[in-house]
Amino acid sequence: MSDQLHGVVVRTAEHADVEGLVACSRALFAEDAGTRDPSIDIDWPREHGPQRFANGIDDPDRLLLVADRDGEVVGHLTGVLTEASAMKPVRIATLVSMYVQPAHRREQIGGRLIREFTAWAKRKEARFVEVTAYSSNTDALRFYERNGFAAKSVTLETPL
Repeated sequence: MSDQLHGVVVRTAEHADVEGLVACSRALFAEDAGTRDPSIDIDWPREHGPQRFANGIDDPDRLLLVADRDGEVVGHLTGVLTEASAMKPVRIATLVSMYVQPAHRREQIGGRLIREFTAWAKRKEARFVEVTAYSSNTDALRFYERNGFAAKSVTLETPL
């Protein structure tokens, strides 16, 4: 799968992309969770990302996409397929993480990543796709709503 617009190719990640995936993931953690969730270890991508991404590339129930501009990963999307269970008798594809470098955010890369993700989910016979976003990240919420997602539940918490 490959889609090119504005010199950026959206494609399935390869092992040569792991370093770029880790860099994007580190930027996502620093920008999003790092400013919104003190319970998140923002060093996780550096410490665990290389192995996690390398394993994900070879897992048929995971999707790793990159937005590639001239060999540089300028964005990514990771997704996972959840098998049906007695409680939820349908397959669900979860968009686990997505990030586009700020300099490339007006190039329609995010929407292209979402379209590739939903096409993958359909091929995997998922009935629904889902994503979680921080309620304070209004830009992300608006982006996901523009791309067909709707709020389903809200998680509330308080620090102890």
